[in-house]
Amino acid sequence: MNPTTVAARLQRDKTQRELYELYRQVPDVEGYGTMLAIEEQWILPMARAYEADAPRFSSTAELLEGLKEFLAAEEAQLADISDNHRFLANEATLEQFKVIVREFALDGLTESESLLPVVPRLPYRSGMAVFRVLIDELGCGNDEKSHSQLYRDLLDELEMSTELDSYLDGTSPESYAYVNMFHWLASRAGSPQYFLGAYGYFETSVLYGFQSFARAAKRLGIQRDAYYTEHLYIDSYHSNHMRTAIRSLEEPDLAKIWAGVRLASDIVGNATEAAITRARKVS
Repeated sequence: MNPTTVAARLQRDKTQRELYELYRQVPDVEGYGTMLAIEEQWILPMARAYEADAPRFSSTAELLEGLKEFLAAEEAQLADISDNHRFLANEATLEQFKVIVREFALDGLTESESLLPVVPRLPYRSGMAVFRVLIDELGCGNDEKSHSQLYRDLLDELEMSTELDSYLDGTSPESYAYVNMFHWLASRAGSPQYFLGAYGYFETSVLYGFQSFARAAKRLGIQRDAYYTEHLYIDSYHSNHMRTAIRSLEEPDLAKIWAGVRLASDIVGNATEAAITRARKVS
C-alpha cells in the first residue's frame, strides 16, 4: 500500500490516540513495541518516501531557496482554493470557532514542551538557534507570556476547560497526529534534521496559516486572541532562527531536511482542514 495512503488511514483511526498516550509515559516493553509498530506504519514510511523523492539540492542555500518557493506556492494555493480557511475567517460562529479551539487544545496547552529534547541532539550552533525559538515559545521565563498560557487565556474567555485531560476524548485523529508528529520529530526520529526541515517550514507557514484564525477571533469579538496575534508577530523572527539552524549544520542531510518540510506540510494541513470541516458540521 502507498505510504501516504497508510498514513492517511492511521490519521483517521484510534492508533493516534494510543501513540499519544504512549508518548506521555515511559512505556514498558510491550508498550514500546506498540509504539514502534505504530511509527513504522504511520510516519516512517512517509519520511522515507519524501526523503527518497527529495530534489537533488546541491547546497543548503539551494534547499532554503526551495523551501521559500514551496511556502510561497502553498500560501498562494491556500488563498485561492481553501474554502475552509475562508469560512473560518468570514463566517464561523462562536460555537464553530470553539470546536476548532478544542481540536488544537492538546497542542496549545503544552506548546513546545515536547520540542525541548531536540536541542541536545543537534550540533551546538544549530541547537542554540532552535533554543532561542523555544525560549520565546516558553515566554522567556515569564509564565504569563508563554504560548501555552496564551492558550489558557483564550480557553478561559471561551469558558472552556484548561485541563489537558478534558480534551482526550473529543480530539480527532488528525489533531492527535499533529501533536504526535512534533514529539516524533524531537525525540523519536533517527535524525534531528527531519525536525529542522519541519520546524523551519512550520514557523514560516504559521504566518499565513494563522491568518484565518486571527481574523475569526477579531470578528467574533474575542479579547484574549494573543495566542494567534503573537504567532503572527513573533514567527517571522522564529523563521529566521530556523534558517540559521539549518545553515549552521556542517554536514547537512538535505534530503532529510526536505522530508521534514513535506511531513509537516501534510500533517499540519490535514489537521487544520479536518478541524474546520468538523466545526462546519455544528449548526
